[in-house]
Amino acid sequence: LATIGLYAGIGIMSRTTDAGEYYVAGRRVPAVYNGMATGADWMSAASFIGLAGTLYLTGYNGLAFIMGWTGGYCLVALVLAPYLRKFGQFTIPDFLGERYGGGLPRLIGVAAAILCSFTYLVAQIYGVGLITSYLTGIAFELGIFLGLGGILVCSFLGGMRAVTWTQVAQYIILVVAYLIPVVWLSVKQTGVPVPQLVYGFQLEKVSAKEKELAADPKEVQVRELFRQRSEALSGKLANPAEALAADKLAAAKRMEQLKGGNASVAEIASAAKTLAAMPRDEAAAVKAWTAAKAAAEVKTQPLNGMPPHGAQFSGDPEGTPKEQELYDTSRRNFLALVFCLMVGTAALPHILMRYYTVPSVREARQSVTWSLFFIFLLYFTAPALAVLVKYEVFTVLVGTRFDQLPSWVGAWSRVDPGLLSVADINRDNILQLNEMTIGGDIIVLLTPELAGLPYVISGLVAAGGLAAALSTADGLLLTIANALGHDLYYKMIDPNASTVSRVTVSKILLLIVALLAAYVAAQKPADILFLV
Repeated sequence: LATIGLYAGIGIMSRTTDAGEYYVAGRRVPAVYNGMATGADWMSAASFIGLAGTLYLTGYNGLAFIMGWTGGYCLVALVLAPYLRKFGQFTIPDFLGERYGGGLPRLIGVAAAILCSFTYLVAQIYGVGLITSYLTGIAFELGIFLGLGGILVCSFLGGMRAVTWTQVAQYIILVVAYLIPVVWLSVKQTGVPVPQLVYGFQLEKVSAKEKELAADPKEVQVRELFRQRSEALSGKLANPAEALAADKLAAAKRMEQLKGGNASVAEIASAAKTLAAMPRDEAAAVKAWTAAKAAAEVKTQPLNGMPPHGAQFSGDPEGTPKEQELYDTSRRNFLALVFCLMVGTAALPHILMRYYTVPSVREARQSVTWSLFFIFLLYFTAPALAVLVKYEVFTVLVGTRFDQLPSWVGAWSRVDPGLLSVADINRDNILQLNEMTIGGDIIVLLTPELAGLPYVISGLVAAGGLAAALSTADGLLLTIANALGHDLYYKMIDPNASTVSRVTVSKILLLIVALLAAYVAAQKPADILFLV
């Protein structure tokens, strides 16, 4: 609450109706601060929440995200930022309209800016909803609209001027929140407070533990039970109408038996819950069973379906022809992903807009260098965090008795079972790795509790995640509203509009776009990193 109050205060103090201030912060933001603001603008909920989670789940292959995203800034520094600043317009469609002449290039620019920014905005608001609902215990959908209030206070009143200075504050909070738990975890595991230098030693231990877990008899037993479950679901999907009728009949009979046999209230409630959770019709049953079968198939694989953390690419360059082909494809996909992310980063309108706000072309170049430095701090730490968390899960959590699991396991399961859930499949009251479902979007938010840090650190990490999502959402909202208000309304519909009416139209559009994005995010279309 204190951090959101700080952003709101900066937003209210920076309110403006001047076009130059609203669109480009008066072109007087120093390079260092613009670098910080760009870092916050760029490090969205996907970087803060999703990146370490992706590295946790995919190991070496997740490094493509780090290389592609930072590589994009090298492109920006060399071939884009200085020239955009030299041109001195307000928005990217502005540049296209002036550079290539006429309304069509500008219209294409507006469409592209809105299309990519809106999808990106939905991901940020989803992140805001996730954190708000966990912190306050309110419904996810309500969390989204509460977070939206925080976003709007910053961007609605003061445009780019307010957003720039709130993003500087947000960067400081998010980087402190990210580094404290990782350093703490590193000291706890290795005694060294520089996780980036020592996590290689932990990776060796993780790799040894992976071999141990893959061959563990209890793990093999759990995988076999999931294979049987997958086969049973295949049988149901072969004849869904009959299977659904049989399931409903069995659940109703069980309910009658419990009622007739003086069963406990808890047992009857559990049976009623099972009956109520039955799919309504054949289509719903097919959908639910297909999803359950896919989940069970992942759990028939060693290490919960995760590749070995240190394995470079899939397949084997020395193996069978099929393994060699898999290795080659995997390596090419890695390079293709790096390339796409690099070019994509260099084309993001809300990032490119930032370089209009500096005083000169020279400062635009310096600004990108500072951006890279500030982004590097987080991106250099994410791989270490993934390994340290994996070590903690493999050595501390796996093998714990179910009745002694820490309280946060239950708390997160209640927020969203898709993000974290445990089930004692082989009924031995001990947690095996494949009995645990963990989503990438939860790894960072989980770290303080996993490391046994004081609760205040969990609050700080959530505040950091919120800062990351809010800062990017501000920049994106402004990009969309400015493209519609400045390029579409002022440049193409009403060239005689006064400064005040242009800014007012941008503000109204900003509000509409924000509500629309919140509605889409409430549908939970996909996980954060996928959307980004």
